[in-house]
Amino acid sequence: MTEFFSEKYDDDDELISKSQIKRELLAIKELGRELVELPNKDLAKLNLDQDLLDHIIKAKGLTHGALKRQIGFIGGLLAHEDTEHIYANLTKLRQAHNGEVKQFHQIEQWRDQLLAGDDAVMSVLLNQFDGFDIQHVRQLVRNATKEASQNKPPKSARVLFKYLQQCQSQHD
Repeated sequence: MTEFFSEKYDDDDELISKSQIKRELLAIKELGRELVELPNKDLAKLNLDQDLLDHIIKAKGLTHGALKRQIGFIGGLLAHEDTEHIYANLTKLRQAHNGEVKQFHQIEQWRDQLLAGDDAVMSVLLNQFDGFDIQHVRQLVRNATKEASQNKPPKSARVLFKYLQQCQSQHD
């Protein structure tokens, strides 16, 4: 770690302070913590070095002090990686996740509006999706309403949600 604190210069030949170096190393360590918290399927999308990826996956099974030490080690590995590239990929991953969440909420909203009897939503969906089966949707809405009135599990409401999800995925 002392090699980081020997006189460091940036690209413009200006001396970088020890405090600045510490802040940068802390940011890299925090990046390591974020990577450890990601699901494995998302880690695979980041195109990380295999050794780094192995250490991140190993850290997922650790707790307390061992986890803290492993994250420090991962930070050391990240110091020798192209962190700008990793940050860029992580940002893209977050944006994709946010888009999926928005899409999920939109489908929930359509379902709720259909179950509330909003016919305007039916025409919007009919115009938006090719091959939208309006009779099937009406039947699901009727069944869901009947299930709700009889205090039965919302099977038809779930089927309606899945149908809307399928229509959305075919549209994309």
